[in-house]
Amino acid sequence: MGYINELRKFIGSKPIISVGATIIVVNEKKEILFQHRSDTLDWGLPGGSMELSESLEQTAERELFEETGLKAKKFKFIDILSGKDLYFKYPNGDEVYNVICVYLAEGISGELAMNDGESLDLKYFSVKELPFPLDERAKLIIENILFRLSCSNNESL
Repeated sequence: MGYINELRKFIGSKPIISVGATIIVVNEKKEILFQHRSDTLDWGLPGGSMELSESLEQTAERELFEETGLKAKKFKFIDILSGKDLYFKYPNGDEVYNVICVYLAEGISGELAMNDGESLDLKYFSVKELPFPLDERAKLIIENILFRLSCSNNESL
């Protein structure tokens, strides 16, 4: 049982701050990997909450493997997002204010697999044809990354 679940035993569904990692996986066609989430039934990006004693990179590594079956040689830090726009209420009533560290996974290996029951499907999508319904946090992350990339002009998805 994870840290957040243990914490929930004491505080119930009240809002908490949840620090975690979200991982951007891009294939050779420059499509982004999304997961069709089993809890909210929308499409989101792989990632999750940090466990006690983990670094954010370890969280990214663990979540990527648990949710997709993939491994990365390296995680490139992209951005950290927080604030009122990252408030989320889960279908079970649990409330969180997310602090999300966004990483780009590099040197991907493995086969796509849904290992933890959190996904209904895993699929790559072009930024021009994103899945629907799209999780608001994922939408915010994608918009933020596209804005940053268009400003830097160094990379493109």
